[in-house]
Amino acid sequence: MRALLQRVSQAAVDVEGERVARIGPGMLVLLGVGVGDGEEQADRLADKVAALRIFDDAEGRMNEPVGEREILCVSQFTLYGDARKGNRPSYVGAARPELARPLYDRFCARLGAKQGVFGACVGVALVNDGPVTLMLELEPPADR
Repeated sequence: MRALLQRVSQAAVDVEGERVARIGPGMLVLLGVGVGDGEEQADRLADKVAALRIFDDAEGRMNEPVGEREILCVSQFTLYGDARKGNRPSYVGAARPELARPLYDRFCARLGAKQGVFGACVGVALVNDGPVTLMLELEPPADR
C-alpha cells in the first residue's frame, strides 16, 4: 500500500461538481492499494498514519499525531503508476477495484476518515498546512 499524506488546514472532494466530503484542520490521505495487499497492510498503514507525529505541539514542533483532527481519504490508484519506461505510465502494480475497495474501506474505517467516492473521477481541493507532505509505503508480504 502507498499513501501520500498532506497536513492541511482544509480539504474537500467533489464528484461531478457536487461536494461529497470536506474537513477542516487535519490530514488528507491519497491511498493506493497494490497487487498483493491485504487486510494486514491496510491495518498497519492506518495505524502508522494515526501515529505519525506531524502536527505542531504547543512549542511549534512537529510532535503530535492526528489525534482528534479530521482525516479525509481519497482512493488513488495512480500512486502505482510506473513511468520508468516510455512516457505513458503503467498501472499494473495497482490492485483491481474489486480487491482494492474493501481495503480502502477498511483503512478509512480504522482511521474514522471521511471518504471520497471510490473509483470516481474526483476533484480534490486542499490548503496545505506547513506544507507537510509525506509518502508512506508498505510492501505486501513476500509469500504473495
